[in-house]
Amino acid sequence: MPVQLLAEEAIYPSDEVLAIVLGEVYPAYQALCESLSAAQIGMEWRYYNDGKAWLCKCTHKKKTVFWLSVWEGYFQTGFFFTEKTREGVPEHLQSFEKPVGKLIPLVMKISDKNQLDDLMQIAEYKKNLK
Repeated sequence: MPVQLLAEEAIYPSDEVLAIVLGEVYPAYQALCESLSAAQIGMEWRYYNDGKAWLCKCTHKKKTVFWLSVWEGYFQTGFFFTEKTREGVPEHLQSFEKPVGKLIPLVMKISDKNQLDDLMQIAEYKKNLK
């Protein structure tokens, strides 16, 4: 079963900490950070007591584009769409999870830089939604 990392509230997920916990996946994380910066999507790490882990909220202006969490061997992003907005997600990327209330999650497990094009395609779509 996958293990979520960054569960220690006292240890902020700095670049040094992320390099250690992500290991060989860290270059993909670094490339994501560069892509997000170029797309004007900010990253804010915060510890959440309900999940007992650090999560990164990725935002454009005041809109949450997606959430990022760190797991053993990969990092995971979670996008949330409504019934109406999910239609704009490219068909080959539509691997939606079971709805949570009115929101429909789209989870991506990233372990390689090659997956970032798809992730950024969804991030740009979500960023530009009204």
